[in-house]
Amino acid sequence: MSTRTQFCAKFETHIKMGTTNAQTNSGHAHDETHSRGSSIDTFFAETVILLTGATGFLGKALLEKLLRSCPRVAMIFVLIRPKKTQTIEDRFKELLENPVFDRIRSEFPGVLNKIYPVKGDVGLPDLGLQPEDRDMLIQRVNIVFHSAATVRFNESLKVAVNLNTRGTDRILDLCRRMTNLISVIHVSTAYSNADRREIDESIYATDIKPYTVIDMCENLDDETIEIIEKRLIGNHPNTYTLTKGLAEQIILSKGSGLPIAIVRPSIVCAAYQEPFPGWIDNVCGITGIMTEISRGTIRSIVCNANLVVDVVPVDFVVDTIICASWHNAMQRSDTIKIYNCTSSATHPITWREFGYLTRKHAILSPSKYVMWYPGFTFRTNKFIHAIMVATLHFLPAFIVDLVLRVQGCKPIMMKITKRFERAAKTGEFFAMNEWKFCAENMMKLVKFVSASGDCNDFNIDIRNLDWDVYLHQYMLGIRKYILKDNPDTLNKARNRLSRLYWMHKLTKIFSIFVLVGMIKRANR
Repeated sequence: MSTRTQFCAKFETHIKMGTTNAQTNSGHAHDETHSRGSSIDTFFAETVILLTGATGFLGKALLEKLLRSCPRVAMIFVLIRPKKTQTIEDRFKELLENPVFDRIRSEFPGVLNKIYPVKGDVGLPDLGLQPEDRDMLIQRVNIVFHSAATVRFNESLKVAVNLNTRGTDRILDLCRRMTNLISVIHVSTAYSNADRREIDESIYATDIKPYTVIDMCENLDDETIEIIEKRLIGNHPNTYTLTKGLAEQIILSKGSGLPIAIVRPSIVCAAYQEPFPGWIDNVCGITGIMTEISRGTIRSIVCNANLVVDVVPVDFVVDTIICASWHNAMQRSDTIKIYNCTSSATHPITWREFGYLTRKHAILSPSKYVMWYPGFTFRTNKFIHAIMVATLHFLPAFIVDLVLRVQGCKPIMMKITKRFERAAKTGEFFAMNEWKFCAENMMKLVKFVSASGDCNDFNIDIRNLDWDVYLHQYMLGIRKYILKDNPDTLNKARNRLSRLYWMHKLTKIFSIFVLVGMIKRANR
């Protein structure tokens, strides 16, 4: 029996048991939504969900939370594209084996059977869907979460436009055909308007229109696109923020009449509590920098320490997305609601405080992979930073690689140093600038959820977060999920760190003597 046949049989069983209850028209669906939407659990009961971007960091966490906290969901379709070396079945199996589902596997293993992979790609016409799959989604889906995107800051304009902007356009085309749709959430970014300094919960128009950019990317050759890319990006830091902003404009023009809302998270980082404190599964952005800070390999960072850093734990973002989907259906309006899911508006932390806590917990909970005693300096002078990088990053990495070569091992430190130097470079714009985010809709959502007595499983009020506790859990999460370091190595790691501390002190004293000697010679 084929996978699709197996699914159809399973789905028909759900129907016979009365667990799907799909509505026959949108008006009926809307009425039904209000009659059973007094809590998030009842709102999601018997619904069929389509989730894009399920294999990404945020998508995994969203999928896990839906299964665990909305147990009466009937079915979740996840759009998965095949890769050169992996079929969608391979990728789906890999997804379900991720540690993010460990809690579900131990507590509610049966709910994993509610996930059904659908072969598709937001970068292809008609989402690359097979006709029978497309028809099935059109007939069955009630709720859509669109989180698929390329989040690479250095992505080419043509690729970023196709995936982030045109991909959103394709998702809207599918949504407009869905007969039982009650809510759509588009996951954007708080930096979709990074060329502004004050950002309201509204969609901003740009001089150049989204479909004009799409037409150029689809019809001009790569060389021409490369020439005009800088002009198109303007004051945006990269193609990611630009194309996410263009996608929002498409939602404004094409989403009219759809039950759609936009959630804009800022910098999404490790989990605060769910599914596990500190859970993280990538070294992108801040996580990669924090990883190398904990190992002592990063000593200088271009950053204005006095500015506010806007980071949000992934579980706060996930809970916001789910609650926004419910709120969007329960409080329908003629305007598209936007939720700036940020921390700076109500619970800010500066880069200096963030850096202090990162170093503090890197020292309290070191990894066995620590290379030097953690310590770094935020600086705004890029010339001094370049000198520090050459002497404190690349020179030690070069020496370590020489030792590794002599020992017959593969040299890796220069490669790692170059990779994280590139990551730090792409993040400089966010470390040297600050934004004021309006959070009026977000605070209304907090009140709406608080007013419901049955929504305690969803924490969307960032004011409940303790930054010290969070950074402690974050560093432990990096230790466990990124460095794959077991808890039983902690004592040995602390002993190693103690030795590195005295080596660090001796090196500083030696450096002072050398410097004094050089000054004396220069004065002779």
